Amino acid sequence: MPSPQDAMKRISPADIESAAARLQGVSIRTPLIENARLNDRVGGRVLIKAECLQRTGSFKIRGAYNRLSRLTEAEKALGVVAFSSGNHAQGVAEAARRLGIKARIVMPKDAPPMKRENTLSLGAEVILYDRYQENRESIARDLCAESGAILVPSYDDPFIIAGQGTVGLEIVQQMTARDIRPDAALLPVGGGGLMAGSATALKHDFGSLAIFGVEPEGFDDTARSLRLGERVTNAADARSICDALLSPSPGLLTFDHNMRLLDGGLAVSDAEVIDAMRFAFEQLKLVVEPGGAVALAALLSGRFDARGRTVAIVLSGGNIGIQSFYGHIKQNIEL
Repeated sequence: MPSPQDAMKRISPADIESAAARLQGVSIRTPLIENARLNDRVGGRVLIKAECLQRTGSFKIRGAYNRLSRLTEAEKALGVVAFSSGNHAQGVAEAARRLGIKARIVMPKDAPPMKRENTLSLGAEVILYDRYQENRESIARDLCAESGAILVPSYDDPFIIAGQGTVGLEIVQQMTARDIRPDAALLPVGGGGLMAGSATALKHDFGSLAIFGVEPEGFDDTARSLRLGERVTNAADARSICDALLSPSPGLLTFDHNMRLLDGGLAVSDAEVIDAMRFAFEQLKLVVEPGGAVALAALLSGRFDARGRTVAIVLSGGNIGIQSFYGHIKQNIEL
């Protein structure tokens, strides 16, 4: 385990390369998709990194496995504890299953049933809490104190960030192989791990690239923090359907990276997210969960002007049950 000082170290492209080597045979090299109708609609060229097709349904397996695979044998024997609304939960559960480690996950009572059921099916124990009345980090730390288990943060850890950064590394490799140089990249931001890692990889190879984080309205803590130059917290009564992106504030380590690397932040409404989910389903033939669709929503809504530009976006997850999916888009379905 890293010391508190080590835990605050910025990651490098070499750290991401190391994570990629660990993930060989574990994570899926997801496709970088282009769609003519999307290009026509936004007036630019869009390359879509489909992490909704990743193992466990989101990018989270990348960071989780990179973190857990670096535990010592003594640490593995103690087990791990994580807190998550669902995607990190599944990533940790799958990584722990592969490595023979006991995992306990603190999840909100209102987490999507599919995410909770998938976490249980992967062999993890689930501890439920009230996200509006209880503190998930305190619960997780208490569990660790009782058993000696290792806490696996969802974003504020250098090995987690480096693992998530393999998304950006693959985008670089896939674009380079096709002789494409992007003008901009849009990625979802919750706690900021995916963005911090991927922006590190993207900026290393595409130095002039403009990178923007996309968040749900009411949870645009990273965008506001970037403008102010310091971390801020979302209102306690904020609500959004993007359950994967409801972190209260940016992480310490992730914001240190993102403050240096990002060009700005965007916020999208739940209605715009639903439109993006529908577009992904009908035109891209992909099922994308609300939090995974925010970057696409920013393009389709015009909150980011892609006209005449080449833009990379990440669809970060597809973990949504059929009833929830239908419930979100039914008002737009022509029966």
